[in-house]
Order: sequence, then C-alpha cells, then structure tokens
Amino acid sequence: MPIPTPHISAKEGDFAKTVLMPGDPLRAKYIAEHYLTDAVLVNNVRGVQGYTGYYNGKRVSVMASGMGIPSIGIYSYELFNFYGVENIIRIGSAGAIHPDLKLRNLVFGQGSCTNSNYAAQFGMPGTIAPICSFELLEKAVKTAKKLKYTYKVGNILASDTFYDDGGSSAVWSKMGVLAVEMESAALYLNAARAGKNALCICTISDHLLTGEELSSDERQNSFNEMMILALEIA
Repeated sequence: MPIPTPHISAKEGDFAKTVLMPGDPLRAKYIAEHYLTDAVLVNNVRGVQGYTGYYNGKRVSVMASGMGIPSIGIYSYELFNFYGVENIIRIGSAGAIHPDLKLRNLVFGQGSCTNSNYAAQFGMPGTIAPICSFELLEKAVKTAKKLKYTYKVGNILASDTFYDDGGSSAVWSKMGVLAVEMESAALYLNAARAGKNALCICTISDHLLTGEELSSDERQNSFNEMMILALEIA
C-alpha cells in the first residue's frame, strides 16, 4: 500500500524509528509539547495526532492509537509495515487485578492474554501467545530501577470489553495476570508478524479488586513517570 495510508497522512520519513503510542490524542499532544523539542505535527487524520521531535537529542515520534484492539491494530500495522517504524511503545492506563499492585504502580506487559479474536486472522493451528520485545522490556526494567520507579513485570489482559457485564476480568487474576487494558495483544501480534518490536507500559489508574481509583489530576501526575520512562528507552 502506498503512503499516505487511509488513516495516516504522514509522508515517508516523517516518523522516527520509535513511536510512543498513548490511546488519547491529547496525551500525544501533551508529550510533544512538554517533552519534545522541534516537534512537528505529522498526522491529524480523524484527530489522531502524531508528532515527531527530539528528546535529549534523540529523534522520537508519538501518535495516539485510539481505544481498543481494532484501533491500535490499524495504526500499529500501518506504522510497522508502511512507515518503517521499528519500535512501538504503548503508554496507557490499566486496571489492577492483582493484589500486590497499588495505584500509580507501573506494569510492563511481558505477555498479553486476551478475549479478542484478533489472532484468528493469522491462521495459526493452535493458540499463539503474544509477547513483548525482550530488548525493550530489559531497557524498561533497567531504566525503572535507575529512576527508582515502582513497577511489576508480567502478564496483562487485553480486553475487548470495558463495561464487563459478566464481571469476568478479575477471574484472570487467579492465573497471575496483573492488570486489564485494551490494546496490547493486537500491538504484540502485529509486531511479531512484521518482525518488529513492541512493549506495553501501563500506569495503574484504578483497582478492580479494591475499587480504588485515581482522580483526573492524580492520573496526569502519575502518567508523567510512564511518559519519561518510555522516552528514556525510545
């Protein structure tokens, strides 16, 4: 497929090799305005803002994914396969389902369980286990230790349902799954198929077991740690 694509208006070379991918377009704008120098808007199709600039002299891009597996499935596929992007680091919020996790903790998704049917398209004769890039995960762990951030590494659940009528999300905790978000499985599967690298870094914004949750102001302050970490390893 030629570029621009149906969903991204950027030209060839507009994206850096590493793209940070929050769900919210306004969070992409926030990162560009607060952390990048010489940031240029390279995409605004459907209001999904993408920027490329520099962080400590390193060329980095940030673009929103929207919400859910179908949305990040489209954007990550086009970035990996048409724009030459090598690494995508998802940065988002997650709901804890593990008792050891606290609000504001960081979670690195080593693997991504899912209730989605996204993997069916690949025609595998069994169940594929989507996992992150070990290289990116290793960098994230080393950097989190250096910055003295509180984090946990393990399986996360990429769910197709935010409003879960059956209340099934918490059941995954009995298998050691740490938290629930809505995008990582598609990102990891697309990266595997393209031979590229992906990592999901999430901040715990609420706890499904205790009912605790952060206010909007607290989320903004907590998410800054996640943003800095992702920029440091980009």
